Amino acid sequence: QVQFVESGGGLVQPGRSLRLSCTASTSMYFMGWYRQAPGKEREVIVRKFRGGSTFYKDAVKGRFTISTDNAKNTASLQMDNLKPEDTAVYYCNGQDLNSDNESWGQGTQVPVSS
Repeated sequence: QVQFVESGGGLVQPGRSLRLSCTASTSMYFMGWYRQAPGKEREVIVRKFRGGSTFYKDAVKGRFTISTDNAKNTASLQMDNLKPEDTAVYYCNGQDLNSDNESWGQGTQVPVSS
């Protein structure tokens, strides 16, 4: 099973920025992030495939940007103009390049509050 090392997260004020990072233990077919807000289901918010194609949930388009480095098995999520409704636990996610296994990191809290 793929292991992820996540960093970033923490309390941030509305309108400010935050950056999440994730390193996978092996080569990935795609990497991205899910988030789970209090009382809600976990949802995918961004995904970038090895070939470069990218998906963004409408709620984060224009504010969040994912970047990946296939050679280093890393992904970063730049989150700008954060809103209180972005408050959630953010989980790094990805699929092993050499199998169909999809895995999640342990998650990091991102509270957006003044």
